[in-house]
Amino acid sequence: MDSITQAMLGASIQGAVLGRWQGRKALVFGAMLGTLPDMDVVIDFGDAVADVTYHRGFSHSLFVIGLVAVLLTWLVRKVWPNAEYSTRRLFACIALVLFTHVLLDAFTTYGTQLFWPLPTPPVAISSIFIIDPLYTVPLLVAVLGCLLFGLRRSGIRLQYFVLGLSTLYLASTLAGKQMAEHNLNQALQRDSIVPQHTFIAPAPFNTLLWRVVAVDGDDYYEGLVSWLDSRPPTLERLSRNASAAMPALDNSPQHARLRWFTLDLLRYDLIENEWVATDLRLGMPGYHPFRFALARRSPETGAFEPIQHVEYWPESDADWSRLEDLKRRAFDQDYPLSMAALAANMTDAPSANDPSAADD
Repeated sequence: MDSITQAMLGASIQGAVLGRWQGRKALVFGAMLGTLPDMDVVIDFGDAVADVTYHRGFSHSLFVIGLVAVLLTWLVRKVWPNAEYSTRRLFACIALVLFTHVLLDAFTTYGTQLFWPLPTPPVAISSIFIIDPLYTVPLLVAVLGCLLFGLRRSGIRLQYFVLGLSTLYLASTLAGKQMAEHNLNQALQRDSIVPQHTFIAPAPFNTLLWRVVAVDGDDYYEGLVSWLDSRPPTLERLSRNASAAMPALDNSPQHARLRWFTLDLLRYDLIENEWVATDLRLGMPGYHPFRFALARRSPETGAFEPIQHVEYWPESDADWSRLEDLKRRAFDQDYPLSMAALAANMTDAPSANDPSAADD
């Protein structure tokens, strides 16, 4: 989740567990501790693919988090001893703040390496968007209110209440994903599609509308499902171009890393003699944030050569009017919103005037 959400979750937990003794400081300390696992973003892992795929790695490992909780408990007890609450309570607070951070991240689509250093794929339950106001706003209001008016008994009860409310909402996202999966399976059966694998994720900023994706070899089918739909979704066929791209990417370690990280949910586009790989899990068609040029055709030999230092492919300018389209589609299954039309700009070359379109 975003940093504000993680800070508010940490603040609310520490306020509930230690607010009786620490007062408002519990909210501040909890907010700081709640963002600690994301400090790995300051590390340069080498290139864009590495930065994406090593984020939420060691710093989000359950094994590492458990060790950090023990060390922080020992350090706090040694530097700021306080006889008013036990070491067990202090450890429970620190562990809860850290573990809830990485577990909440695992509910998003990005991919969280909970079992690092084991070579298991990242965990991506994919039931909540990385920014979801319905999850964050109650925590934010409760924390800000207690910062202003104090963390007395009623304030501590408020923290318990919003923590319970946010947990119930998170559980409801699992029901939403199950609903979307049921509708996707009906659509696949109707259209006689037998996919290799499927993917389901909430649309941006909500859990009313869901993206559904089914991969079938070189093609993938994509559609939208709402809680308010009365029939299975229309699935539009799009091309992944995987078989054409694979020979050019055989010797690319970044490509191998991306396939592992995304569970092979990648699309490939040949744009101006470069094979560009797109992580289809995140964002929306036409506005996927993680795209990378992995191989370039040599002008001398005509063969494709892996790009050694991979950069982010320049993003398309976001058309925020599409959020209105998504809202209308969530409430009206017959609203004309085409996945193929949204994805039409994915084969465009970056503008020569785009300062982000720097050469490798």
